[in-house]
Amino acid sequence: MGKRAAVLCGAAVLVAGTVTVVPAQARATHPAESAPAAPLTWKQCGTEKYPTLQCTSLKVPLDHTDPRGRQISLALSRVPHTAKKYQGPLLVNPGGPGGSGLVLAGYVASALPKAVAAQYDVIGFDPRGVGKSKPALNCRPGHFAPVRPDSVPSTARTEQANLLRAESFARACAEKYPDVLPYIDTISAVRDMDRIRKALGARQINYFGYSYGTYLGAVYAKLFPERVRRAALDSVVDPTGVWYEDNLAQDVAFDDRHRAFLAWVAKHDATYRLGTDPARIEAKWYAMRAALAKKPAGGKVGASELEDTFVPGGYYNGFWPYLAEAFAAYVNDRKADPLVEAYKRFGASDASDDNSYSIYATVQCRDAAWPRDWDRWRADNRAVYRKAPFMTWNNAWYNAPCAYWPTDSLRSVDIANKKLPPVLLFQATDDAATPYQGAVTVHRQLARSSLVVERGGGNHAVTLGGNTCLDRHLAAYLADGTVPRGTGTVDAVCEAQPDPKPKSSKSTATAARGAELHELLGFRP
Repeated sequence: MGKRAAVLCGAAVLVAGTVTVVPAQARATHPAESAPAAPLTWKQCGTEKYPTLQCTSLKVPLDHTDPRGRQISLALSRVPHTAKKYQGPLLVNPGGPGGSGLVLAGYVASALPKAVAAQYDVIGFDPRGVGKSKPALNCRPGHFAPVRPDSVPSTARTEQANLLRAESFARACAEKYPDVLPYIDTISAVRDMDRIRKALGARQINYFGYSYGTYLGAVYAKLFPERVRRAALDSVVDPTGVWYEDNLAQDVAFDDRHRAFLAWVAKHDATYRLGTDPARIEAKWYAMRAALAKKPAGGKVGASELEDTFVPGGYYNGFWPYLAEAFAAYVNDRKADPLVEAYKRFGASDASDDNSYSIYATVQCRDAAWPRDWDRWRADNRAVYRKAPFMTWNNAWYNAPCAYWPTDSLRSVDIANKKLPPVLLFQATDDAATPYQGAVTVHRQLARSSLVVERGGGNHAVTLGGNTCLDRHLAAYLADGTVPRGTGTVDAVCEAQPDPKPKSSKSTATAARGAELHELLGFRP
């Protein structure tokens, strides 16, 4: 899940814990604005899959407290409405932080019922610093190039090697973008969203966000409640743990999800020949990890890269057959090629991921306070690792640049809100990336919100991925504002889709749609 001066902070200890106070820059609901922007000029930029996509760009202030100062550029996309009934713009966000939303507009417009999508201009955008927005950050190209040190710091040397990587990344960001880093954060992105609203000529926006996008939407609603018409939030971030505590909670949930994958492998022993006892299969997985730590597969997949490869299975079970096949080939037949191919598909970083990670780190490190004393990180992650070894240290190093980040941290935003129209929340009970309790917390904090739960579901980002029950609730809400109302914590329940079958030449339309969505969204929250 998802960051002061250009000199790295020292080892001073910050008081840990989330401060639920709106920062000063967030309290000014209507800061001074520059002259009205010129009308947006849209150009066709459609693809074979999404031919009606249009694109444009919008200038916004780097520093929203200085609206006539330096300007940066946001890349926007649109699928325009076609129905006579027009319900305004629907801004969509895929999460991250760091995810590009340009193609997501096409996906959402095509996945919604045609009659509903036709009533909206579906607006995608690359948040500041992301993708085709300018400047696009790339702090340290190749930061995740294989083979990295083992994520588990079993020796002081391994720990120091990982710490050096984290500190080097933070220093690289400070050296390349000293003037930009203080303005890459959720609140600045929210103010950009309101500039998009203004440029579209809309009095209010509709919003649909996944994962980190749920927090982005909730913060927008806090700053601009009167400008929210409808908001649907899928796979909900716990705002009380932004971001250090949220990541620790995530580690436990991902471990549970990894064990669910291993149990699934056990059910399909006839295909994978790894046994029928999940505990023994787990032992084989960790034995594979130990072997790769000594001799990386194909010179590319060491222990850390293996974790990178299997983490996406915690986001979406549609990837399980591919991961199981690579796992079995390595263990049973000593074949490394399938594992290398799985790493290339699910774990390897490319240039766009370098940008995405740069924004992820910048936003998370800037948004809220992180411990600056590594002893705190070490103690907390050791404690979690003892009960949840699968992803704990991998996730710790993913976020470790925040221990050395070159800017001050903002205070987290209290998203509690009584001024909104009904907001619709979606959450799977066994989601690893954004655990269930986060949705319950947000449901309580957003007055008049409704919570739709996918019972028994473990995937992250559950709407528009093939669950027709969930999709009916989303479509009804976008069509006329209808939300379910229950008597307890949960307002409506949808049953999870069945787990996948082992990989075959036949792929159902639902499975293909789910894979497209989750590969589009990426694998980190």
